[in-house]
Amino acid sequence: MAFKPQSEDESALSEINVTPLVDVMLVLVIILLVTAPLLTQSVHVTLPKTVQTTADVNEQPLQLGIDAQGVMTINKIPMADLPTLEIALKAELEKNPEIGVHLYADQSVIYSKLAEVMATVQHAGVAKLAFVTLEN
Repeated sequence: MAFKPQSEDESALSEINVTPLVDVMLVLVIILLVTAPLLTQSVHVTLPKTVQTTADVNEQPLQLGIDAQGVMTINKIPMADLPTLEIALKAELEKNPEIGVHLYADQSVIYSKLAEVMATVQHAGVAKLAFVTLEN
């Protein structure tokens, strides 16, 4: 590498050498990676012992099913039409006002049928409606 003599008309080099800055930043990243797992310590507590409980059968959500032909069922009891479905839902709501409905619909059900059933469930006063799907 050759050095040129500096003449008076040339200005001084004012570029920043970023190599030391990169070195310092890499050291800081390594320190962060090493210390981060140490910061997430758990608190050791002795939990109280209780009696095992069973699920309340009365709190189970209703299972509303619609098969490929459009036949509706509540807990596997067939419903003839939408007004019958609404009456059955209102009767269940009188027993438990916080009841939820799990909707099991066949993938080939026509969308308009599904929308009518959902509107009926809402009109009956059910506030909790969930769709049930299968994982692949």
